[in-house]
Amino acid sequence: MLNEEAIEKRLTNLEREVAVLKQNNNDSTSDNWLNKLIGSISDQEAFDKALEYGRSFRQSDKPANEGDE
Repeated sequence: MLNEEAIEKRLTNLEREVAVLKQNNNDSTSDNWLNKLIGSISDQEAFDKALEYGRSFRQSDKPANEGDE
């Protein structure tokens, strides 16, 4: 089991990390997220493959229609 000093040190580190995460989150929401996303994908072929993979994955998860059986 950890002693009190080790727990305090870990808690201090966690509080520091949470403060950094909160600051980063505030910074990222101040700008328009869509503007950051536009143009971020440079490989159109890879993007199209990812879209097709997602589409086929969603289709495979749908239940079969009763009339198709």
